[in-house]
Amino acid sequence: MHHMAILVTDKLPMFELGCALEVFSLPKQEISPWYKCDVISFDSSTLTTSTGLQLSAIETDELLHYDRLLIPGWDTQSKKIKLSLAEQIVAFHGLNKPIITFCSGAFLPAQLGLLNNLKATTHWRYAEEFKQRFPLVEYVDNVLYTQNQNISCSAGSTAALDLSIEIVRQDFGHEVANVIARRLVLSPHRTGGQAQFVETPIVHKHHRFAKTLDWAIKKLHTVLKVDDLAKHANMSRRSFDRHFKASVGMPPKEWLNQQRIRLAKDLLEHDRISMDELASKVGFDNTVTLRFNFHKFVGISPSEYQQQFFQG
Repeated sequence: MHHMAILVTDKLPMFELGCALEVFSLPKQEISPWYKCDVISFDSSTLTTSTGLQLSAIETDELLHYDRLLIPGWDTQSKKIKLSLAEQIVAFHGLNKPIITFCSGAFLPAQLGLLNNLKATTHWRYAEEFKQRFPLVEYVDNVLYTQNQNISCSAGSTAALDLSIEIVRQDFGHEVANVIARRLVLSPHRTGGQAQFVETPIVHKHHRFAKTLDWAIKKLHTVLKVDDLAKHANMSRRSFDRHFKASVGMPPKEWLNQQRIRLAKDLLEHDRISMDELASKVGFDNTVTLRFNFHKFVGISPSEYQQQFFQG
């Protein structure tokens, strides 16, 4: 069981806190052991959220008995950190225990110098302020989240769910992560990737393309072309490309390659498989194309991924 501290402060963002509680704190009876979460505060046992609601938390001055720390938000205008909190977070980090931040929460470890020389992100609204205040941090634009050493940072709002599901996947595997995504009524149609190993299982199904997306996922073992998807949707290729990108948020070829990589990751987690066989099973016509796309969306090679996440 992973014992998690969810650190809250006055005027905390309610949505990000809700994401943390929904994914990590809400019991999952069919998945055991699950996370054990405590909502804690170094300030007071009674706090007021950004919406004016009052919240009761466990007042404490100690973190080190927890396995991981989640910071759903932080006051971006604050230049001061309570000494006991600063000391505990630095000591927690020194033990190589995971620290997770949502949105403005990245400001706290950045103020403590824990993100120096590491990649990090936060909500785009705070990007310029973050870069100005923390020039030693390698700020990354236009990503859902970053993961470096033992610190993970998500961008704003719903990216907190993307990072949360990725953490579940790392802790419990791809199948459990998809169970949680389905509970949240999120589609596992997209597994996005960036150079710093950013990934998300989320793209909301658009009703216009839902049947075509489902059909394509069942056909990933074949060498599907975008023309095949357009034909299934009863659209011209030009019209399909335009409407698909507007609805799903990316070109159809990119979406198709992401789904192949999602399937490849699942196979690598559960089977000892050659690269030739893997390429064939996920619909790439050769291993060069497989490796190129795997590195593009995941940030590491297929063999490195299997070394880290094989569950067989």
